[in-house]
Formats: sequence, structure tokens, C-alpha cells
Amino acid sequence: MDIIQAIALAILQGLTEFLPISSSAHLLLLPILMGWEDQGLAFDIAVHVGTLTAVVIFYRHDLMKITTAWFSSCCGRGLNDDARLAWYVLLGTIPVGLIGISLSDNLETSFRSPIVVAIATIVFAILLWIAEKKATEKRETITLRDAILVGLFQAIALIPGTSRSGITITAGLLTGLKREQAARFSFLLSIPVISLAGLLKSYELYQTTAPVNWEFMIIGAVLSALVAYLSITWFLRFLNKVGMLPFVYYRFALGIFLLWLFKDLIPFPII
Repeated sequence: MDIIQAIALAILQGLTEFLPISSSAHLLLLPILMGWEDQGLAFDIAVHVGTLTAVVIFYRHDLMKITTAWFSSCCGRGLNDDARLAWYVLLGTIPVGLIGISLSDNLETSFRSPIVVAIATIVFAILLWIAEKKATEKRETITLRDAILVGLFQAIALIPGTSRSGITITAGLLTGLKREQAARFSFLLSIPVISLAGLLKSYELYQTTAPVNWEFMIIGAVLSALVAYLSITWFLRFLNKVGMLPFVYYRFALGIFLLWLFKDLIPFPII
């Protein structure tokens, strides 16, 4: 990996991690188009650290409030809205954590296919379109039912091409949450999920003897953090003004392009 590849992949990761357009699809596509070799596990960890840092800084005030309230509830001081939200974030993380740990090897071998990514990109564009069309946006308060449903949907994002933010916002819209609240809960849910993914990758790196290029890791972490922070800021403004349909159209175009690009891997002829 050279400096150009490190910069490009860090920017791409930061840009697509929190947009509903599938970071895995883009991170699959760019190296193939550019003829790059795999960037390595250490760099993957670095950009995960960067995007995690971005969302933590963006929601730092919310995190302080809900963390304090959560500890108070653990000490028997009752539940307020902030404490409930903290518990709901933890509850919503359980499905993806259990499935991700138990099926990690199968997910790596069975679903890391360009065709799977392309199909998932299109299929979940349809689901996002349905959610956008049927969104009632009646509620701002997240309930236990919302947390369970969004958490179950989040587990689907283990399929490459789905988009974690896309599927969780879709679930939030289907439950009747307003766009901003659905996105906020989605991004708060990303914190434990990205942390778990980073820990798993760190453990895998610990078990290998691969050399680590610390310069590229620092570049990846800093750039992905900066771009992810700007991406979150822009997306929340765009979401309130325009909605999700532009991302639906983009996903359709991306999925079709991936199918065309990898048509030789499709096990049946396309007429």
C-alpha cells in the first residue's frame, strides 16, 4: 500500500461509514478499479478507530448524559429518558454481537462476494425506498419495541452491501420515528458495534506476525475521523431537508454497476 491508496481508502471509509450507501460496496469497488492490493488488517483497524472517534466526538454531549444516567440507573436511582436510551443502545447491540461472533468465519467466507454485495445493495435500496414512502414520522421518543426491531435489523448489516446505517434508519422509519431520531439512534448504535468490530480485528492482528506501517495507520485514523465527522454533520442536515430517496437511487445505480462489473461471477446468464 502506498500513500495515495491510504489517503483514498481513509477518505472513502470516513465518507461512507455513516451514509446509507454501503461502505463495504465502495471499499470493494475502489481497489478493484484502481488495481490495488489488499490494504491489510492493521489499516482496517486504523480507519475503524477513526470513524469511532468521529461519532463519539459528534455525540459527546449525548454520550455524557446517557452514560451518567445509565450508571445512576445501575445504582438503583431510577430510569429517566437518558438511562432508557442507554439501555436501548445496549439492547440493540446484542443481536449483531451474538450473530457476528458466532458466524464470523462463515460471514468472511460465504458473503464476501462481489455479487452478494451488489444484490444486497439493490435489495436494501428497495427496502429503504419502502420505508421512506411509508414513513409517518410521528414520534421522537424511542421505545423498547423500537430498540428490539432496530437491533434485529442491524444484525442484517453483517451481510456486505447492506449498510449498517441504512438498515437501522430504515427500521427506525418503519417504526414511525422521525428521520432525525432514527438517524441519531442509528449513530449511537454504531458506537458499540464499531468498537466490537475493532476489538475483533485487533485480536486477529495480535495473532498474526504481519508488519505494521504506523505512518499509514495514523493517516488512516486521522483522515477517516475528519471525513466521518463532516459526513455525519452533512447527512443530518441533508436528511431533514431532502430525505432518503437520493440514496435509494444511488444504491440502485451502484448495485447495477457492480452486477455489470462482475457479471462473469454470476452463476446464471443475464439476458
